[in-house]
Amino acid sequence: MDSEALDSLPASELHERAVRYAVRHGDFGFLWDLLSKIPAAEVASGHSGEAANDLSRVSALLSDAMSAGEGHLGEALRPVYVEYLTKHPDA
Repeated sequence: MDSEALDSLPASELHERAVRYAVRHGDFGFLWDLLSKIPAAEVASGHSGEAANDLSRVSALLSDAMSAGEGHLGEALRPVYVEYLTKHPDA
């Protein structure tokens, strides 16, 4: 699927596809990259208090990664999912 088609999908669908593919293929690099981008995405989406909490608690980051396709966070991470899924068209 090309980036234009992927970009038309809801953030929750992009998240689901990207995370499912990464887990299935053991792509811990992507998952770690996603975790590292969540605090900045929280700030960009106007939730800086969330970012401070995320930075202080690894467990919060793991939890966020599993639900990072919803709402404001999913929309802020949309480019991450589109880029990853474009590189892995079989996802």
